[in-house]
Amino acid sequence: MTHTTMTRTTDATSNESTVASNANQPSETSGGTHIQIDEVRKTFNEGQIVACDDVNIDIDEGEFVVFVGPSGCGKTTTLRCIAGLEEPDEGRILVDGTDITGLKSKDRNLAFVFQSIALFPHMSVRKNIRFGLDMNTDLSKDEKNRRVEEVAETLDIAPMLDRKPSALSGGQQQRVSLGRAMVMEPAAFLLDEPFSALDANLRDHMRVEVKKIQRELNTSMIFVTHDQEEAMTLGDKIVVMDDGHVQQIGSPYDIYNDPTNRFVADFIGSPSPNLIEGTVENGSTGLSFVTDVGTIPATDEQTAVMKERVGETIIYGIRPEYLSLDSGPGTFAADVDVIEPLGDRDAIHLSANGTSLSALTSQGEIPRHTDRVQVELETEEAWLFEKSGARIT
Repeated sequence: MTHTTMTRTTDATSNESTVASNANQPSETSGGTHIQIDEVRKTFNEGQIVACDDVNIDIDEGEFVVFVGPSGCGKTTTLRCIAGLEEPDEGRILVDGTDITGLKSKDRNLAFVFQSIALFPHMSVRKNIRFGLDMNTDLSKDEKNRRVEEVAETLDIAPMLDRKPSALSGGQQQRVSLGRAMVMEPAAFLLDEPFSALDANLRDHMRVEVKKIQRELNTSMIFVTHDQEEAMTLGDKIVVMDDGHVQQIGSPYDIYNDPTNRFVADFIGSPSPNLIEGTVENGSTGLSFVTDVGTIPATDEQTAVMKERVGETIIYGIRPEYLSLDSGPGTFAADVDVIEPLGDRDAIHLSANGTSLSALTSQGEIPRHTDRVQVELETEEAWLFEKSGARIT
């Protein structure tokens, strides 16, 4: 492994930058790279706009971490702080224990791949990939060509090295953009929504390809997206952000099955979970939640937690796959609004007393002419949230 310092190269056609690296010094580390974001805060407009605040994230060696959240949540600003393209107002960025917060982007040994593919249209694929090596290293011509050809083989674009970018598909151009970063052998890759301009099928393909490449390289990768499906597909670790703050960090399974608050529960998963407002009541049959769709009995676990909160308003959350339709008398009745085929499953969109709900069933389980169904909830799988959004149980 060679030590690399960073510089920025700009495509005049797009005004987007790709952070590249300089590979002319011996490496100070062997193996993977550990990145720490410690209490980072970044504001704009003289502090009036808080882009991100109190951000604490550990990226382990060789880990694929995805920052996900709605537009304006602070994920790209956090990524740019790591890259050195923005300077945080407070906090530190550490790489393998070394504080790099004050270093220029060219000195960070990190590769940044922007949303725009940003290739030089007048250069061949070979020259596009080699550009950073030509500009910022004193490697021999043979060594440069060796690196370019190895990267091209890894990305399956070796037959295209002598073509111009205009002769490539969108997915092939994105591979060239990745190759330009890979050839510099950076300590970590930072990718800012690199697939947003690709069509749906190509995005799916590129997700698999990037995941495979990251596994082969065993290099830490931080990937920014607003697409929760993309985050769940790619990430070893997912960082969910909203309103400039980290809401939850965990594996895809942790995030999906055990959300820390209402925002995370609602943002992750498609269709979104059912979130039903109700009141905690204690009747002759025990504790229950009285909602617009009906009275939902509390489980023993919920009762133990909620028995001192009788009369409070809560949000009852349950994912669509935990609604059973027409399997018995049910908890309540609902009208069928739309049946949405999703391959081997159907999303059944319902309404009950003015409340919209969704259920997931196997393909064709509910006939398309059905107007009304009985709904039964798997109450052991439900979450309870305070009205503020904080998780209760």
